[in-house]
This record gives sequence, C-alpha cells and structure tokens, in this order.
Amino acid sequence: AIESSKAELQQKKDAKEQKRQAEEEEARVRQGELRMRYSVEVPILKDMGEEVMERVDFPPRLKGGKSRILAVQAPLPLGLVLGQDITSTPILTTVDEVSPDSNGDLAQIKQGDIVRAVTACQTTMETPTWQLLAGGIGQPKTKRFIYSVDGRPLEEVLDAVGSNRMDVNGRDVWLVLERMD
Repeated sequence: AIESSKAELQQKKDAKEQKRQAEEEEARVRQGELRMRYSVEVPILKDMGEEVMERVDFPPRLKGGKSRILAVQAPLPLGLVLGQDITSTPILTTVDEVSPDSNGDLAQIKQGDIVRAVTACQTTMETPTWQLLAGGIGQPKTKRFIYSVDGRPLEEVLDAVGSNRMDVNGRDVWLVLERMD
C-alpha cells in the first residue's frame, strides 16, 4: 500500500512537471511567434563598412496586438505622401497616400502604414593616416544605413528617404513598416 501511494505521488509529481514543461514550451513558441511578428531582416552597416542582413526587433506602436512589422524595398521615386501624427508619443510617420502604379504601390505599401525605419545615405570624407601626413584631404565615401524614424521630424524623414539618391550602387530604398492586420 505504501509503495502504491509512493508511485501515485511520483506520478502526480511527474504529471505536474510535464504540464509545467508544456506550458513553458508553449510560452516559448508564443514568444517566438511574437518576435517574428514584430521583427524583420534589414541590411545593417557594420564597423568595417560591410552590410549584413540582421533581424531587428521593432516594438509595436499600435496598441492591441493587431499589427505586424514588414520590410519592403522599392526604387525612388516612391510615389508616397508621408505625414505625421504629432499627437502620438513618439511622433508617428504615416503613409497618407500611395500613387497608383507608383514604385510604392508596386512594393505593396498601403495607405495607413506607419513608417518605422528607412535606409539613408551619408557621405563622409575617408582619410587614411598616410594621406593626412602627406597633406591630402581624403576621398568622399557614401555609407548606407538603417535610420529609425520613430519620433523624428517629418523633414528629417523625407531627407533620409531622399538621401538614397546618393547611393553609388543605386540600390532600392528599404522601408520598415508597421501595418494593421
């Protein structure tokens, strides 16, 4: 009788442990699904000047868990009218209008999308030490990077998008968008 009650007690313990492990696994799966919903792979500029595709998390700005993050690429001009909701914190940049048959329309950018990040280009003077010693001024080099537009003024966002014209490789603009399902 004692052995059977010990066995029953062990079975209850085992069942409880299995249930706990199953709940933990389910929570991990939900967390993974949530991460995939609110993250995208975008080109990230590394220290040595190389671009690497990395998954980046973007916390949702729209409440209720009914949005998702997506990344699109399109050549300039995009054919978009961007605006801002200055009543939100942080300020949100939104797609107010998409011209029919424009590059933005072909990339499936939708009116109402929230722009979270864009690629931007910046030209800097690269000057190796030996050139400085010889009295040189260096050479211009254009770097492309992902620029978060959350809370940024509209003029800055538009400048960032337009700066992609400086890309010497003529690559498409990347836009990270948040969209309601």
